[in-house]
Amino acid sequence: MSLENIHVETAASPRNKEGFMEGIKDCVPTLLGYLSIGLAAGVVQKTAGLSIAEIALMSLILYAGSAQFIAAGMIAASSSPTAIIITILFVNLRHLLLSAALSPYFRHLSPLRNILVGSLLTDETFGVAINQTAKTKKINESWMHGLNITAYLNWFIANIAGALLAQWISDPEKFGLEFALPAMFIGILVLSIIGRSKIKRDIAVALVAVVLTVGCSFFLSSSMGIIVATIIASTLGMAVEKWK
Repeated sequence: MSLENIHVETAASPRNKEGFMEGIKDCVPTLLGYLSIGLAAGVVQKTAGLSIAEIALMSLILYAGSAQFIAAGMIAASSSPTAIIITILFVNLRHLLLSAALSPYFRHLSPLRNILVGSLLTDETFGVAINQTAKTKKINESWMHGLNITAYLNWFIANIAGALLAQWISDPEKFGLEFALPAMFIGILVLSIIGRSKIKRDIAVALVAVVLTVGCSFFLSSSMGIIVATIIASTLGMAVEKWK
């Protein structure tokens, strides 16, 4: 075997290692969370009066757990289409930030290929992708497609299953399904902290966030307190990391 062939095989191995199938495997830990939340979303949308076809289209086109829950609640409350669209728009604005955070890893791609990567990005796949960057300092396009498509199909199947099971599951909270999403994020956060090898600093930032959340709760609403505490704590953590 020539030196040139050895070089080519060596260069190709990282891409193969982080290809489409690896993206599917890395998505597996989040699938149970997707499944439980998707089941709950399907139940809520069905009880709000949506048909199976409408639920299928919502899960494929909107593809956003929090937005789908909100849309179902507003539909059940007979809100206007304009109010529903504007509310969903504001809820999903965070995806601009998620995409912006990952965009440096895909600058070499064409706009169309960037759209294909970003259109299926969710909070969960973003968490897995950020964890990947902590370990490898890069993200492979094929790996990202494997991650995104697996999550997308799982979410669609879970929504349809929830809609079909709605007649037996009238109260999702009774089974603790509403905690599945926070539990999944906690798991992703722990993996990310371990992968960064900066556990002390990350724990310090988390403790600061908790203290700020409690402090802000005396002056702000609980949701606003969490947002303010997150922004302040993450800014302090970034400043400390850059300063070090």
